[in-house]
Amino acid sequence: MDASNTFCRSTSSLFPSTSPLPKPPIHPPVVHSPCAACKILRRRCSGGCVLAPYFPPTEPLEFTTAHRVFGASNIIKFLQELPEIQRADAASSLVYEANARARDPVYGSAGIIYQLQRQTEGLQSQLARARAELAAMQAQHEYLISILSVKPWPFPAGFEEHYSPYMYHGGFSSVDDYNQASMWEESLWA
Repeated sequence: MDASNTFCRSTSSLFPSTSPLPKPPIHPPVVHSPCAACKILRRRCSGGCVLAPYFPPTEPLEFTTAHRVFGASNIIKFLQELPEIQRADAASSLVYEANARARDPVYGSAGIIYQLQRQTEGLQSQLARARAELAAMQAQHEYLISILSVKPWPFPAGFEEHYSPYMYHGGFSSVDDYNQASMWEESLWA
């Protein structure tokens, strides 16, 4: 009995049956995820939502920040007044300004610009001081080079006759003379 069941199973897999083929799986309808704005505002996100292209559902914090500062109706009104080409940049600017306002409620992005201008001025003054110091060092270097490259004064006529080799060597013309003199001095004091 077990063998016949096994035979039936194996032959049925080899020969196709006359039963109808299984239907391909039916794909469920694509569920449109609401944009971050509609999700936060708890409203239905339609296909023509003005905010959907600029506030995707994966980044709700951006809309939340902009909504707190400007309000949803103002954002929608502002974006609708612009041509579509400029809307992405405008939405990005709104988010940036909202983040700046969250950090500095009084000055917002103007405070950041002011701070960066002060930083630029400080760096420019440091650069000017460094350039002045470099110019002074280069002038000093050129002066030293000019001093070192000056030829010595010519000796007056007849100077060689009065020149004594002992004049610059402490009275000794060679190292051997110095060694002999130092031995003679040691014997005097010993």
